[in-house]
Amino acid sequence: MIENQSDNIDNKENDLSDQDNALENVSSAQELTTENNELSSQKTEEINTEELKNSISNNDARLEQLEKEHETLKNQYVRISADFDNFRKRQSRDQDDLKIQLVSKTLTAILPIVDNFERARQQLKPESEEAQSLHRSYQGLYKQLVEVLKQQGVSPMRVVGQQFDPSLHEAVLREPSEKFEEDFIIEELQRGYHLEGKVLRHALVKVSMGPGKQNSQEEVEKDKVEGDIDSEENTSEDV
Repeated sequence: MIENQSDNIDNKENDLSDQDNALENVSSAQELTTENNELSSQKTEEINTEELKNSISNNDARLEQLEKEHETLKNQYVRISADFDNFRKRQSRDQDDLKIQLVSKTLTAILPIVDNFERARQQLKPESEEAQSLHRSYQGLYKQLVEVLKQQGVSPMRVVGQQFDPSLHEAVLREPSEKFEEDFIIEELQRGYHLEGKVLRHALVKVSMGPGKQNSQEEVEKDKVEGDIDSEENTSEDV
């Protein structure tokens, strides 16, 4: 009986030993599993980090490409906008120039009528009541015509006493003058006009040659006379 009890004890010890071994194996397996999980997690993190780096790099490259495309489109927009603005301004200038050309052509045809009215004002001196009444009627028409020209942007030039400018004036005559310096306008022969700041018609003018020109001419004539006298005296002596 004692032997049986001893065997039972040995069996129990063996069972306990087996259980301990099993527990150790389980613990080892758990540790191995934990290590594997940690390695797997670390590897996963490394993979995720690499993928994240690649993704960031790709996004940076894409962002740089988009920025370049944006800059290109922006420059194209600026050029197109500038071209359109220049086109619009050019069209506006062309329309204004065409309008001025049409108006200029019409007004230029009217200016000789204005010239005739001005000559009539200077030359006609009505004496009778009837002539004065008719003259006043012409004056009324002349004022209306001048007002219409003014409304269209036409303004007369004031040239007497001004320095001659070929872009504004046309010199018809030149003569010496004690009053005006050389190249200054003595007299207006036909009035010039501006249209919106541009020359509608050049003024026909008489320009001063300066006082020195007259003196020089007198000296030339005096020398010529003296030369003729000397020539006559020499001829008399020879005879």
